[in-house]
Amino acid sequence: MDYKTVKYGKVRERRNFSRVKSNVELPDLVEVQTSSFEWFVQTGLHELFTDISPITNFTENLELYFGDHELGDPKYTVLECKEKDVTYSRPLRVTVRLLNKEAVDKETGEVSIKEQKIFMGDIPVMSPVGTFIINGSERVIVSQIVRSSGVFFSEEVDKKTGRRKYLGQVIPTRGAWLEFEIGKQDTLFAKIDRSKKIPLTTLIKALGFSSRKQIEALFGDSELLAGTIDKDMTQNSEDAMKEVYSKIRQGETATVEGARSFFVSRLFDEKRYDLAEVGRFKINQKLDIVARVRNLLDRGADVRFAKDVVDSLTGEIVFEANRKIDEDVLVLLQTPQVRRALTTAVPFDETLLAELQIHLDREARMETLADNVNEDFVKQVVKDCFVETLDVKVGSNGETSVIKIIGNNSFENRLHITTADIIASISYYLNLFSKIGTLDDIDHLGNRRLRLIGELLKNQFRIGLAKMEKNVKDRMSTKESKEMTPQNLINIRPLTSSLKEFFGSSQLSQFMQQTNPLDEITHKRRISALGPGGLTRDRAGFEVRDVHQSHYGRICPIETPEGQNIGLINSLACYVKVNKYGFMETPYLKIDKVTRKVTNEEVYMSADEELNHIIAQANVTLNDDMSIQDERVVARHLGETKMFDAIDCDYMDVSPKQIVSISTACIPFLEHDDANRALMGANMQRQAIPLLNPEAPFVGTGIEYKTAHDSGTCVLSDYDGVVEYVDGMKVQVRRETGELDTYSLAKFMRSNQGTCINQSPIVSLGDPIKKGDIVADGPSMDEGELALGRNVVVAFMTWNGYNYEDAVIMNERLVKEDVYTSIHIEKYEIEARDTKLGKEEITREIPNVGEDGRKYLDARGIIVAGAEVKEGDILVGKVTPKGQTDPTPEDRLLLAIFGEKSREVRDTSLRVPHGGGGIVHSVKVFSRDNEDELAPGVNEIVRVYIVQKRKISEGDKM
Repeated sequence: MDYKTVKYGKVRERRNFSRVKSNVELPDLVEVQTSSFEWFVQTGLHELFTDISPITNFTENLELYFGDHELGDPKYTVLECKEKDVTYSRPLRVTVRLLNKEAVDKETGEVSIKEQKIFMGDIPVMSPVGTFIINGSERVIVSQIVRSSGVFFSEEVDKKTGRRKYLGQVIPTRGAWLEFEIGKQDTLFAKIDRSKKIPLTTLIKALGFSSRKQIEALFGDSELLAGTIDKDMTQNSEDAMKEVYSKIRQGETATVEGARSFFVSRLFDEKRYDLAEVGRFKINQKLDIVARVRNLLDRGADVRFAKDVVDSLTGEIVFEANRKIDEDVLVLLQTPQVRRALTTAVPFDETLLAELQIHLDREARMETLADNVNEDFVKQVVKDCFVETLDVKVGSNGETSVIKIIGNNSFENRLHITTADIIASISYYLNLFSKIGTLDDIDHLGNRRLRLIGELLKNQFRIGLAKMEKNVKDRMSTKESKEMTPQNLINIRPLTSSLKEFFGSSQLSQFMQQTNPLDEITHKRRISALGPGGLTRDRAGFEVRDVHQSHYGRICPIETPEGQNIGLINSLACYVKVNKYGFMETPYLKIDKVTRKVTNEEVYMSADEELNHIIAQANVTLNDDMSIQDERVVARHLGETKMFDAIDCDYMDVSPKQIVSISTACIPFLEHDDANRALMGANMQRQAIPLLNPEAPFVGTGIEYKTAHDSGTCVLSDYDGVVEYVDGMKVQVRRETGELDTYSLAKFMRSNQGTCINQSPIVSLGDPIKKGDIVADGPSMDEGELALGRNVVVAFMTWNGYNYEDAVIMNERLVKEDVYTSIHIEKYEIEARDTKLGKEEITREIPNVGEDGRKYLDARGIIVAGAEVKEGDILVGKVTPKGQTDPTPEDRLLLAIFGEKSREVRDTSLRVPHGGGGIVHSVKVFSRDNEDELAPGVNEIVRVYIVQKRKISEGDKM
């Protein structure tokens, strides 16, 4: 067979028998974590402080502004944080300005401004390998997959009548949901924030369209809308506002002003309603006029303009009435000039003034109200009044109907909902009854997105800042304004406790699984549908858990837990990147349509973007010039895999392993595996314990080097250079600039799972090194490659029934020669505290223990490193004071002679538990005298690490 030789790292060479000619490099496998946290530090924090500024008091004469922020240097290194049980964090300092409008300088007339740099708490920061060190333990924040915000339309069957009915939802990232539905007797209803139903026309009236004439002019002829208006009891906008208020507030009544401000605050206030960038993107995408017309053309309908389309600026007719709409016209419809011609102002109504006040800043608002507010001015300022409308004649099955399509302002960029959005979404809902528009599949990855660490942290930070803002406002109203400074107004405790709660106890903040490098990297690439704002196991149905066509190249269809979490916890596919909206993108190679050649141009596409393309599989046969050999090839289109002409293909998969995760891609000949067993194999590889002498697989898949490289367990070179010194503890590399870099190696450290982390150098003196090269192997690694086990000879045969079912017989030599031997490190800890009866003491003087029981203890009563201990042996001697009793005559005599009482103490020493024997590797002592940070009431902590060498035994997985 043909093969090519590929070099992995400095040493290892492998024969590559792959028939796939394209070779696209895998991206950085933990980038999904590191780049998101980097975004939070660079951009997210700044956005939060901008959003919260200014904090004003009730009289609006005090204003607190947050300016630039900076993160200081960490107090300890990552290694020191693990040793001392502290959090790896950096201090956050923010420049804060306090404006006091009451305190005015009499000479200059300037307002008093006090500026201070304020410490806002220690922010946990990510280590270079994508983990957080919280109280000394390594944790991972798992990415959460949630439903995207936006406008969605679905169809359901009425259980009573069996009729199909449509449902519309406008879902924000934060704020009130807006829902449309059809009830009995074809009446349309709306719901705001899951409240009771109100007629849809009541909502339209509340938005400022008070008369039937206005509503019909806006939406065109609609029997459903006409029927709903007939049943709507409200007479004008004011009645409608009150009705909306009473439905949301369950029967309470309010004045018109109260109802109006409540309605506006629920839907149009940026602090209470947030679509986020992704919501705005999805709304503009969904409500776009062109997309809806294209959907009509795809169904084969004859679509024409119902009336002339006229440019409002020039008066020029862009499209004449009755002109047929085809693909060329659709392209023209997307140009700015035509968009301008489609844009119309909705019939003006004075109730829109309420929104005008919300959207303008304070100074502009005062000027506006001083003016005579005229219609043109309101149109100019309130972009909400502008929608894009298109009247079309649709002919199908010999019938022609005129339909009005309303889209929102396609250049809208505000992050709260606007009147135009609501009008356009109602129009979309009405169009569905005329078979215009598409229904959404909520399980499609175009409608589900990832919340990465940066966004999760930003949300948590926002909660803390909101509590802090409340505190600041309270202090502003109680303190003397002259004495106020930013420092004594701000209390950072709500912020720090909010972060502590997130990292310490959130469902998405997990103790890192560290059995082997594969386990570690898989945990960092895991995505969960559970957690705050997500699903719960009990309520998640079959559809959410199932594999979806849009998972192709984005979420692994194989790697997921067995049991109740199946399908809710998944793993990212190998090549995935996450775009700025949180949607998963996978790469494809562009095919030149003319020459049929596969180019080197990589295009990353989200599930929405790839829908209309024909994408060939990675294993299509290519000629030497990279052109497709066969006339017809297997390709995907609209989620279906079938045969297509090669000339029609737009893109090609980059690799066959593109559809699976890192863990699954480690399985050779995966295509011959049964799906269930592949799932078990992918999950069980992560349970492989690092062996004493690991060995890379003879038959690999080519992903072993990249997995080990990105896992964070090996040592990577930071710069180009030459190796100048190597031993078991460190590697020194001389840079080309002349500086010397020292890489210290981790020796016999304990992982979160109790396995041994031991790094050993794989470079030699004088070796040239490139930036990013592996300098030292970590656990379960061999010459820079992932090595989860050993290459042993296996015979498929029976042996007197001893290997019945899943039993395996193993040669004794494998046990004797330590082929499957591993090292485990256990940590034992004891604290000396202050008790009510006195201080506990760490000592060698233990009551009722002979010299034999203390032979390995030093003068202080702590075990010596290197000692071999068995169950029940004392590791640290400790005595605790007993309750006081009346002194006996002997005690009185001793007290009189020596001046001290024979102490009443009991033995509370730390002993080796059952099954915990081994060799003491190291002992660490933390005490207040050494200025270590200890919990209140604790004077000293002694930590003993015991190493065990375990041979493979009956019952172990192999």
